[in-house]
Amino acid sequence: MQLTKAEEQVMQILWELEEGAVRDIREKFADPKPARNTVSTIVRILEKKGFATHKTFGNVHVFTPVVKKEEYSKSQLFGVMKKYFNNSFPAMASFFAKEKDLSIEELEQLMEETKKELNRKKNK
Repeated sequence: MQLTKAEEQVMQILWELEEGAVRDIREKFADPKPARNTVSTIVRILEKKGFATHKTFGNVHVFTPVVKKEEYSKSQLFGVMKKYFNNSFPAMASFFAKEKDLSIEELEQLMEETKKELNRKKNK
């Protein structure tokens, strides 16, 4: 599921905090901070979308993420790969390697890290 820019900003803060009331989330924004009602509305939308949940303590709602940051990131990256790179990881990796002007050493390091990760997953 896709989040709006504002929803994603709130989720980034919620992932960082791990839990927080509207006040806590709002405090993490740079100045000028959004209105309290704006943050409250966005968090409620995130609840409806299944990204967050809350527990009530007196008259304070404390929100926690339901969707892990890694899950959302993975979904977004695969969406970009499908939409812009014909679902080809090599095409996407090549694009970013060219755009970031990676050196041969950096590409070799990337290959080594990828091999290690694949071996780690294989041995589980």
